[in-house]
Amino acid sequence: MPRLILFLTLAAFSGLTAVALWQHGYWGILAPHFQSTGGGQVLADLVIALSLFLVWMWRDARATGRNPWPWIALTAVAGSIGALLYLLLRKPSARATW
Repeated sequence: MPRLILFLTLAAFSGLTAVALWQHGYWGILAPHFQSTGGGQVLADLVIALSLFLVWMWRDARATGRNPWPWIALTAVAGSIGALLYLLLRKPSARATW
């Protein structure tokens, strides 16, 4: 069941991202976060959350013999899409860490 939830979340969020990119472009998505403290707070929250995920992902990838660098790069460029893809494509292990 968690993979289905991950897939549906990834599909919906990717669709939303595609529409936003089409309508506003990459900078158009980021620019509002620099125009107010509220926007800055949302951006800071996203950076903190993704940084915590990257630390966990680094350890998980190394423990399972995967190269973490492609996932780090994808998450840096695509944000939550990279994190969701990592979780979706992660091979289940005997000791699940999430």
